[in-house]
Amino acid sequence: MTHSHNLLGEPPATLLPGIPAADDALAAGTDPAEVAAANPTSSAAWAALAEAALTGGRTIEAYAYARTGYHRGLDALRRNGWKGYGPVPWSHQPNQGFLRCVTVLAKAAEAIGEVDEQERCTQLLRDCDPSLAA
Repeated sequence: MTHSHNLLGEPPATLLPGIPAADDALAAGTDPAEVAAANPTSSAAWAALAEAALTGGRTIEAYAYARTGYHRGLDALRRNGWKGYGPVPWSHQPNQGFLRCVTVLAKAAEAIGEVDEQERCTQLLRDCDPSLAA
């Protein structure tokens, strides 16, 4: 036999619950810093802060915001059954805050020459959702 596959199958996708107060505030245009202060577990708020910092050329701020959102997202994923592997699909809107944080963290790490971190983040994105490989 020349091919193999996991006989146990892949774990089910992890679908994070939304944080309606944070999601609604961000959608209404509330300053992401206010949203993060009021909802510190919201990876989407941290992602918005990280993206704005990266766009504004504030790489270290972007890195810090993205790392905070990444860790908040990992906590949420674990609370929702994720064991450190398995799909975390982008198509599920509440997952996007975490995945956006990982993306900014990879970009900021690359910008400061932290190659190992950039590679880990890129691999995590591929593992979570192969459509994010680029």
